[in-house]
Amino acid sequence: MAGHSKWANIQHRKGRQDAKRGKIFTRLIKEITIAARLGGGDPNANPRLRLAMDKATEANMPKDNIQRAIDKGTGNLEGVEYVELRYEGYGIGGAAVMVDCLTDNKTRTVADVRHAFTKHGGNLGTDGSVAFQFQHQGYLLFAPGVDEDALMEAALEAGAEDVLTQDDGSIEVITEPFAHSGVKETLEAKGFKADDGEVTMRPVNETELSGADAEKMQRLLDALEDLDDVQNVYTTAVFNDIN
Repeated sequence: MAGHSKWANIQHRKGRQDAKRGKIFTRLIKEITIAARLGGGDPNANPRLRLAMDKATEANMPKDNIQRAIDKGTGNLEGVEYVELRYEGYGIGGAAVMVDCLTDNKTRTVADVRHAFTKHGGNLGTDGSVAFQFQHQGYLLFAPGVDEDALMEAALEAGAEDVLTQDDGSIEVITEPFAHSGVKETLEAKGFKADDGEVTMRPVNETELSGADAEKMQRLLDALEDLDDVQNVYTTAVFNDIN
């Protein structure tokens, strides 16, 4: 990872997300609801629901809120009908952007997403225009200083797909999307607690930005993440001047 720090970029993203914590519960409730609607209310038989519940637990969401969201999804409680939408486009310097939404009003959502792209120097693309630049994967990130050999052995035994050591000394454990929770639990049982990790759309190649371009790109990402219907924003952009 020449030119930028993987550790610094992920911590930067986490910090910005934490600053918007008020929206996290709303997004998690939507995800739990639609996961339960599509795959049923049993997390043992519904990997997507289990992932959503794990995220909610990590965010300290009360169990009653989680159960109500499941009940709305399965029809035991009345709730809003959400549909899933994905928008693709380009930001500053040709960086690819994917935006996942859950909405009850498609017309409103596409207008809001298009406006955010246009206002901040990006372009909304067509379906499939950038999706090929991402892979659906889970990751666990360990801070520099962890025992690399011991972690690698434990991770591969736990079923991880790969273990990557970055130039900044941090280590990433890569998993299949629905194996993420199991690998995480196994590693924690062996004393390896990740500093960050989730199931995400990881860029196949990254677009390095710095200076004014990085600032413009961050404004675009912030504008998209601030939209009420947006669940997740993925990008190939990484920032060089984060320490």
